[in-house]
Amino acid sequence: MDNPCLPPHICHMDFDADIAIVGGGLNGPALALAMATAGQKVILIDALGVTVRKDAGFDGRSYALALTSTRLLEGIGVWERIAEHAQPMLEIKVTDGRAGEGPSPMFMHFDHAEIEEGPMGQMVEDRHLRRALLEAAKDTDGITQINGRRVVAQDIDPAGITLTLDDGQTVRTRLAVGADGRGTGTGARAGIKRVEWRYAQTALVCAIQHEEPHNGIAHQFFMPPGPLAILPLTGNRSSIVWSESERNAARIHALDDAGYLEVLRPRFGDFLGEISLAGARYTYPLGLSLAHQMVAARVALVGDAAHGMHPIAGQGLNAGLRDVAALAEVVADAARRGEDIGSEAALTRYQEWRRFDNASLALATDSFNRLFSNDNPLVRMARDVGMAAINALPGLRRGFIREAAGLTGDLPRLMRGKPI
Repeated sequence: MDNPCLPPHICHMDFDADIAIVGGGLNGPALALAMATAGQKVILIDALGVTVRKDAGFDGRSYALALTSTRLLEGIGVWERIAEHAQPMLEIKVTDGRAGEGPSPMFMHFDHAEIEEGPMGQMVEDRHLRRALLEAAKDTDGITQINGRRVVAQDIDPAGITLTLDDGQTVRTRLAVGADGRGTGTGARAGIKRVEWRYAQTALVCAIQHEEPHNGIAHQFFMPPGPLAILPLTGNRSSIVWSESERNAARIHALDDAGYLEVLRPRFGDFLGEISLAGARYTYPLGLSLAHQMVAARVALVGDAAHGMHPIAGQGLNAGLRDVAALAEVVADAARRGEDIGSEAALTRYQEWRRFDNASLALATDSFNRLFSNDNPLVRMARDVGMAAINALPGLRRGFIREAAGLTGDLPRLMRGKPI
């Protein structure tokens, strides 16, 4: 009876939870809900207090949620909380041109009627989505939230991982997930390196009230300094994501509201009538950031912690939610098989599923930004002809519509409308 306890997992059973998620923005709570749905016990840790994160004025962004992302939110019990605040995106119009000159006659037009599944996506304001995720997490058994605390250390052993918080508290789990953004401490502590660079662009973000109805149509207008996205919100309102050079953006943002609108109007155009600001204005520096690996020992990364990209296609959050759905499925399947959910084998399956797609999307957004954010006349002619060609070919156009709806690729069960 003097045999040592050889299997490490038999020696260490004092887990506080199955999974600890670091980061309480959007992907973190979504993953917590997905994991809890699959029967896992989760601790969700965020450096900010919950009151700050739920404040309606916390962030100026809205999100273009692809159809598959809304399926995920429905599967984790969040969509019913925000459906009344969502605006369906029925069409997307993509044009090229210069401010004040109007768009090129060559364009792309995507209509949801060309696919069978319904609207390509839904526009939802950050304030509604963030609050719904946090409230759903609060109401869900199996999720414990630790707010206002930072993780300062993480220690790996053969059986699990122990996180140390800035108040000295420790959290021991089988798996730690970094959902803590581009500056991820979770990834850095795990030794995961990143490739990243800044674009010489800043995004100006605001909401606009307009006279005429938008009819659920999203517009992407490419100009030499950067793209202008006009995205439909509920009522006669639209979300603006307007990319400019860093110097111009700083100058424009420093203007008063009247001056800001004076600069925006020739870019926006008059197709929606008179416009006015509907809320605060924000700016965000733009860049690309890609982790060399999405996993390390007992650690996985999701969302911006794994990949941050240009908002040119509005796919940042959608890519993060695909990570969430894929990781939750891998963990759920591993648990059903009796595997260690934080094992190298389980995490490798997650990385093999998501790494190539994320790298490809980051490369695509980088390439699109470089292609469209310039004023070279030959390049402009080539891209305009390319858009016109895509628009003229129904099969190719339908493929782009399905891509915008998130319906392509190897979809996790939650994004196919199936239980995890």
